[in-house]
Amino acid sequence: MGCGKSKERRAAARPQSEAHGRGGRGRDSSAKVHPPSPPLPEHPAGSTNARVLDPRARLRACIDSHPVVILSKSTCERCAEVKKLFKSMCVPYFLLELDQAEDAGGLERALSELTSETDVPVVFVKRRKIGGHGPTLKAYQEGTLQKLLKMNGSEGLPESYDYDLIIVGGGSGGLAAAKEAAKYDKKILVLDFVTPTPHGTRWGLGGTCVNVGCIPKKLMHQAALLGQAVQDSRNYGWKIEETVKHDWDKMTEAVQNYIGSLNWGYRVALRERKVTYENAYGQFVGPHRIKATNNKGKEKIYTAEKFLIATGERPRYLGIPGDKEFCISSDDLFSLPYCPGKTLVVGASYVALECAGFLAGIGLDVTVMVRSILLRGFDQDMANKIGEHMEEHGVKFIKQFIPIKVEQIEAGTPGRLRVVAQSTSGGETIEGEYNTVLLAIGRDACTRKLGLETVGVKINDKTGKIPVTDEEQTNVPYIYAIGDILEGKLELTPVAIQAGRLLAQRLYAGSNIKCDYENVPTTVFTPLEYGACGLSEEKAVEKFGEENIEVYHSYFWPLEWTIPSRDNNKCYAKIICNIKDNERVVGFHVLGPNAGEVTQGFAAALKCGLTKMQLDSTIGIHPVCAEVFTTLSVTKRSGGSILQAGCG
Repeated sequence: MGCGKSKERRAAARPQSEAHGRGGRGRDSSAKVHPPSPPLPEHPAGSTNARVLDPRARLRACIDSHPVVILSKSTCERCAEVKKLFKSMCVPYFLLELDQAEDAGGLERALSELTSETDVPVVFVKRRKIGGHGPTLKAYQEGTLQKLLKMNGSEGLPESYDYDLIIVGGGSGGLAAAKEAAKYDKKILVLDFVTPTPHGTRWGLGGTCVNVGCIPKKLMHQAALLGQAVQDSRNYGWKIEETVKHDWDKMTEAVQNYIGSLNWGYRVALRERKVTYENAYGQFVGPHRIKATNNKGKEKIYTAEKFLIATGERPRYLGIPGDKEFCISSDDLFSLPYCPGKTLVVGASYVALECAGFLAGIGLDVTVMVRSILLRGFDQDMANKIGEHMEEHGVKFIKQFIPIKVEQIEAGTPGRLRVVAQSTSGGETIEGEYNTVLLAIGRDACTRKLGLETVGVKINDKTGKIPVTDEEQTNVPYIYAIGDILEGKLELTPVAIQAGRLLAQRLYAGSNIKCDYENVPTTVFTPLEYGACGLSEEKAVEKFGEENIEVYHSYFWPLEWTIPSRDNNKCYAKIICNIKDNERVVGFHVLGPNAGEVTQGFAAALKCGLTKMQLDSTIGIHPVCAEVFTTLSVTKRSGGSILQAGCG
C-alpha cells in the first residue's frame, strides 16, 4: 500500500486557521487526510474579554481534536527532524508553531503546566504524550510509535507495508542481514541487480566478494602459489620431466563452476528462510516505497517499514579515450574467456597488486603502472617491501605515470593495445604495447542511482558514500546502510557481514550490540602475503607521537623455503606498541606465507588488549612462521640488525 502526500495542518498566527505543507516528491495523492477540524471557539466579539480561550484550554483542544499533534517552533532544528520523521511515514499531523501563535508566552507556560515539558518539540499521538525529540526517535526505532499509530486503524494513518525490511543489494552484507532478520519471522525482500560492465560481464547472487572479488582472487592466487610449489618440489626430490604450463581456460572454468555453486547455494538459503529474492534494480520513489525494475524493464512498487542499502562498489574508470572500449576491470578478469597475455595493470591498490601478482605467478608478462605510492592507507614500510619482492620476481613497475589514451592496434582474444601515458611530475609521455590493460584505480559507491535524493538520504557529494550513525542508520530514520558504501568505514566483506547481522539483531531481537570497526584484521593476497591488524606505523605516530611508540621487528625465513633456498630475509614481522599504555600492541603486521591465517589468530589477542610482555611470555610453536612474534627483541629505534641466516 502506497502513501500519499504527507500533509501537516499548521496553526500559526491564529491556531484555528489551517494550511497544508508541501507534499514529498515522487508521492501519489492517495492518502486520506483528516478533514479540517472546526475552528477553536472564541469569546463573542462583543464580550469585554474578546480573545481566544485560555492557553491551557487551547492546547487541550488541539490534543483532543487530532490524532497526531506536534508542538514546535519554526526555527527549531530538532522540531524539523521530528516533522520530517512523520512525513517520511506519510502520517498527517496537526502542527502548532508556538513562536508564531498568539500569546506565545502563555502557550509555552501552558505546555509546561500540562506536560512538564519545557522545550519543543512535544509530540502527542491519540492524546498520549510521546515526548520530545529523543523519546520520539527512540519510539520510532523501537517500533512502539508505529504500533500506536496503527491502533484502531485510524483514518489517514499508514496501513501495513508489503515487507518488514527491504534490502537493496544481494552481496555478503545484505544476504547476512536478510538471513538474520528472517530468524525473527520478519517478511524480507532482497533486491539484487548487476549492471553489466562495458564488456557485458555480469554475474549471479552474492555480490562482489563471491563473484568478482575475494573468492576468485584467492583461488587464482592459489594457482600461482602452486606454480611456485612445483618449482620448489624439484629440490625436495620430485622428478618433473616435462615443462609445466598453465592452462587459463581450465582455471577459469573451475573457478566459475565453484562460484556458480555458491550462487545457487545463496538462492536456496534465502528460499529455505522464506526470504523473497528478486533480480531487480531498486530505486526509491517515495517514503517507504521502492521501485524494482527487472532486466526486461518490468517495474513493481513495494513498500516496507525499513530499508537496508547494501549495494557495494564498482570499479572506477579513468575517463580517457579508449578506457571503457578496450580496458577491462577486476569485474571482467576472473571470467575472461581467453588468457590475457602481456598485461598492463593500472593502479597501486590491493586489487591491482593482487591481480598483478597472480598473473605473473602463472607465467604472464606483467607491468604495473603506479601514479604515486603503493597501497595507500596501508603501512608504507610493508607496502614497499611488497613492491620490492614483486619486482624481484619479475613484475615490472612504471612509477609516477598515468595513462592518457588507449588505442586498439589489432583486435583479437587477446588483441594488441597501445597505451600512451604521461608523467605525473612533468610533460614526459611514454608508449607501450600490451595484450590486456587491467584498470584497478579504485572503486565508486553504487549510491547515485538509487533515488536517495527522493527520500532525503544524505550522501557525500564527492564520493557517494553514506554517513551513518554508530548503528548504521542514515539521516532518514527508517533507512540503514552497511558495507563498502559507508563513509569512513572499512571496505571489507567480513565487516559488512558482521554489521548486517548485528543490525538485524538490534532491529528485531532486542540486541544493543553494535559493530566494532576497530582492530579489524585484513590480508592482501600478493605473492608475499601481507596480514595486518590495528594501526599502521604512520597512523600510530600520528595518534600517539613518535616518542610514545616502540616498533619491534624482524625478518624471518620460512623453513619450507630453506631447501629451495629462496626469498631469505623477505618475510617480515612487525608490532607497534604504545609505550604509555604498558606497551599495548596497537599495530600488528606480517609479510609471509599464510599471512591471513597468522593474522586472524593474533587479531583476537589484540581485541583482548595484547601487550608486548604477554607476547614475550607466550611460548612459540616450532618451527612455524608465527613463532617470530614471541621472540621479537630488536626495536627500529635501536637500529639493530634483523637479518636472519636460518629458520630461527
